[in-house]
Amino acid sequence: MGERDYQGLLAQLKAALGMAEAIVVGAGAGLSTAAGFTYAGERFETLFADFIAKYGFHDMYSAGFYPFPSLEEQWAYWSRHIWCNRYVPAPRDTYDKLLRLLDGKNYFVITTNVDHRFQLAGFAKQRLYYTQGDYGLWQCSVPCHEQTYDNYETVRDMIEAQGFTITADGSLQMPEDGALKTEIPSELVPYCPVCGKPFAMNLRADDSFVEDEGWHVAAARYQAFLNKHRMDKVLYWELGVGANTPGIIKYPFWRLTGANPQARYACVNLGQALAPEEIAERSILVDADIDVVLSDLLTV
Repeated sequence: MGERDYQGLLAQLKAALGMAEAIVVGAGAGLSTAAGFTYAGERFETLFADFIAKYGFHDMYSAGFYPFPSLEEQWAYWSRHIWCNRYVPAPRDTYDKLLRLLDGKNYFVITTNVDHRFQLAGFAKQRLYYTQGDYGLWQCSVPCHEQTYDNYETVRDMIEAQGFTITADGSLQMPEDGALKTEIPSELVPYCPVCGKPFAMNLRADDSFVEDEGWHVAAARYQAFLNKHRMDKVLYWELGVGANTPGIIKYPFWRLTGANPQARYACVNLGQALAPEEIAERSILVDADIDVVLSDLLTV
């Protein structure tokens, strides 16, 4: 894509944002990647060097599925995974830029991301629908009941028990000798207070995922927003949604755009900006880095 083409698409997107009576933002993993939350490379290799040496892990995502031999080791890994994606400061201000672009506009966000970055950037909870869970929540692994539990304090204890120092802003500091423990004390292993089974992450991986009261309230708000604006001048704005779960955001956005002649569809995604032929004339496809695009939109 040439510079002239890019600037033209940027102008179209800026105009669409200004004309829309409602904006539905659909955010996938690519948005958090643009904000610096990479799951492989230097960040992963620094924080998980001991687990990489022991098990040959290549990235945080696939390592999360490893059948660790003990709960103490499982939660040592997962507490690091949680903290460095859910509780540390964002490496880039990507989410802040998005909030500035949406300020004063009638919008709602649906996301498959589980890192809580929208709320941490200041987005109103009432405008958010996290479909796939939250790194900051645990649930019963059975599950024996439909409730989730905040994990901040226990995860913090797990992190410190491994040898990390947590700074005032939540950043992690390695011990001076670089030596970390790959197990947590047994007394920190979390268990369900109702049935006594081990806790699990509140992440959608199978049919044991707990959709608690907050999840259902958010789902209802999202559906009400869609229904209210179904035939208005709506911009369905997709950011960093890949091919893993297209049925949650991508395909519905395409269908909703196709069903409403006044709607427009926009996709910003490096290497994956596409739309079906049926809505091509009402689509704005920007194949570029999301963080750069958001920065440029603020200056157009």
